[in-house]
This record gives sequence, structure tokens and C-alpha cells, in this order.
Amino acid sequence: MSEYQYYEFRAVDRLLTREEMSTLSGLSSRATVTPSSFINVYNFGDFRGDPRDLMGRCFDVFVYMTNWGTRWLMLRVPSQLLDDQGARAYEAGDVLSVERAAGDHTLLSFCYEGEGGGWEQGEGWLPSLLPVRAALMAGDERALYLGWLLGVQLGTVDDETLEPAPPPGLADLDDALEQLVDFLCLDDALVVAAGEGSDARPTRSLATEDVAGWLDTLPGEEKDSLLAALITAETPTLALELRRRAATACRSVVPANAGDRRSVAELRERADALRAGWSAEAAHNEAVERARLELEAAERRRQRILAMRGKASVLWRKVEQQIARRQARSYDAAVSTLCDLRDLAALEGTTAEYRDKLSALCGAQRKKTTLIDRLRAAGLLDAEG
Repeated sequence: MSEYQYYEFRAVDRLLTREEMSTLSGLSSRATVTPSSFINVYNFGDFRGDPRDLMGRCFDVFVYMTNWGTRWLMLRVPSQLLDDQGARAYEAGDVLSVERAAGDHTLLSFCYEGEGGGWEQGEGWLPSLLPVRAALMAGDERALYLGWLLGVQLGTVDDETLEPAPPPGLADLDDALEQLVDFLCLDDALVVAAGEGSDARPTRSLATEDVAGWLDTLPGEEKDSLLAALITAETPTLALELRRRAATACRSVVPANAGDRRSVAELRERADALRAGWSAEAAHNEAVERARLELEAAERRRQRILAMRGKASVLWRKVEQQIARRQARSYDAAVSTLCDLRDLAALEGTTAEYRDKLSALCGAQRKKTTLIDRLRAAGLLDAEG
């Protein structure tokens, strides 16, 4: 069986130079290289480049998927837009790592190694995960907690370890974070358990009057310099930096709750309880649905039997005709008709007459063992009948 390895790199904050594109083309003759991306699929062989090195120098997002279950996401974030020390609180071995990269950037690596991921095509994942990077740069640390939670799931975090302070909003993930959960094959029960210890998502909207008040505190020279940088786009991430500064100054971003944090063992226990509850609920719902379907089927049969009133003699002749064909399918049809006659007799109060006729029929057809066996299997005859 051939291998499948999917590599996709994306530059977000700037376009690649011609020299960089030429270098990338030299790494693989089959790669698709554009001013903002590098994509390659390997069915045989391996990529000659170093993803970490390329991320450190050229790209902002990287997705890697294989047919043996590996899923790897790397995000490069300007260090001024990420609290490195705070991010390291979420590290979980190789599952989630935080490291400094060239050009005053921080590299976040999320890696799933397991059999549960199954084989999916890699195309389409990177665009769906792009908003995760933007959210991190805006101060949303939920992706980091989910990366740490994957370490819990894969056993790289000890049971006695306390969880990092859960960021607000873990119980209300947006579409991009839901995609991250799916990409990392995170256990739904663990995600829900984690959300139970998280505060509600705080509002991130900034009131114009609050921002104006913050701007009044800045020296005139600094405001002029910032405005010039925004107009000339000297710093692509400057708008985000200013928003973070304003949010912090206006106290619109509520810090993660550092109250009663749970141990990994407690999270696992809660996830187990959730799974058991979901399983019981699913079994109950399945039983209710099965009972509903059985009632509907019984009612349909009752209506069908009601429509047969007064037709018993016709049906008995039909049984004789079906048996006379001496075919397996016609025997099955005869048994079905006899079941209808049984239920019809119960409805009309002629069960004794039905039994007499069935007994006479079996006596006349006793040499047809295939038919007799079918009647017995259908419950129309007892074991000795």
C-alpha cells in the first residue's frame, strides 16, 4: 500500500520573495509553489525540507497529515502578540510545544500521533484552521488549552498535574476551534469536561469612548508615530497590537480564572462520567425509538388484518396455491399468509377453527419437511407439531 503524506505551508503576514520561492521549488519538483503557499503530496519518499526551519523563516501556518494517523499543525505568531511565558503553561511534551523562532516570532506546534485519526485528505484543513492563529494573536488562549488537553488524552501529562487556568469560553467553541478539535482527534467528553471549568466568554468589543480615553493617555509623539505606521503598513500586525493594548488598558479582556483548578485525574474521571451518561442516554433513546417503530409496525399490521375480514376462505385457497408451487419462495409466502390467517382468526374469534384447518393442512403436507420446518420456525407449530 502506498503512503500518503500531505504538506501545506501558508504565508499570511507577507508574501514570499522570488529567492524564497526558488529555494522551495528546489526542495521538490512536484510541489505547488505560490507567493503565499507551498503544497506537496507524497505517495512515495519523504520531504527533503525541515518544516520547523521553513516555518521559522518563511511561513505562518503549516498542516501535515498522513495515512498512518499523524496530524501536525504549526502556527508562527509574532512574539509581541503572544505571552510566551503564559503559553508555556500549556505545553504538553511533543503534543504541544512552544519555542522561539527567527524574526522575533513564537512557534506553536500541535501534534497528534495515534490510530484514531483515520486517513483523511489533507486538502481544506489549513483554511479552516487559519482563524485559530488570528484568535491567538487577539489574546484568545483556548487553542493552547485544547493542545494541552490533547496531551491529557494521549497520556503525556501526569494524572496529578493541575490543569492550566482554563481560558474563558471553553464551553462555547467557535467554528475554527471546533475544526481544531476535529483535526487533533480530541475526545468530545474531555472537551466538554474542560468547558465546565471555564468562565463564560467575555465580550471583546471595545467601546469607542473607552478607546478614546485610553488614547488620551498616550503622548502625542507616540500617537503620531502609531498613526503613521498604520497608514504606511510598516508593521502588518500593528492593528492587533494596538487592540491588545487598548483591551488590556480598558480591562475588556477578562483574565483566565485561576480559581479551583482540577487535576488531570479529575478531568479524566469527569470525562468518563460524561461518556457513561451519553451512552445511557443513547441506549434509552434507541429503546424509545425501537418501541415507537414496533408500535407503528403493529398498528400497520392491525389495519392490514382488519382489511382481511371476511376473506378467510380466499386466503386459505391462496395458501394451497402457494404450497402447490413447491418452491422455497412460495413456501415462505404460504407461511406469511398463514400468519395473517392466525391473526385474522384471533380478531374474528375463530382461532379454534383456524387450528383445525392448520392441523389438517399439516397432515396433508407432512412429507414436505421444508414447509413443516418453516411453519415451526414461524411459531405456527410447536416442536412436535
